[in-house]
Amino acid sequence: QVQLVESGGGSVQPGGSLRLSCAASVSGFSLNAMGWYRQALGKQREYVAAISRGGSPHYVDSVKGRFIISRNNLQNTVTLQMNSLKPEDTAVYYCYADRNDRHWGQGTQVTVSS
Repeated sequence: QVQLVESGGGSVQPGGSLRLSCAASVSGFSLNAMGWYRQALGKQREYVAAISRGGSPHYVDSVKGRFIISRNNLQNTVTLQMNSLKPEDTAVYYCYADRNDRHWGQGTQVTVSS
C-alpha cells in the first residue's frame, strides 16, 4: 500500500505563489507516474500535472507557464510550484502516485483571493 501525505496549501492573493509537496511512504523509484489533480467546490476533479519516473513533466493547458512539477525519487516526493496564481486555481489539490493501482493523498486546500 502506498500512502501519500500532502503539505503546503494555504491562502494567497492573486499573482502570488504556493508550493505543494507530497511525500510517499515507498521509494520513489518504485512508483510510475506521480502528479496532481484538483477539485473546486461543486466541480469535478480535474487533472493538473504529472511527471514520469524519469522526470518528464506534463501539464493541463490552463497551468502551463505558471506551474512547475518536479519529483525527487531519493526523497520519495513530488512537488508542485504554483506561480501567478489566479482565483480560478482555488481548489483542493490531491497528489497521486501510480504503482499497480492509483493511490491518492488526502488533499490540501489552496485558496486564491484578494
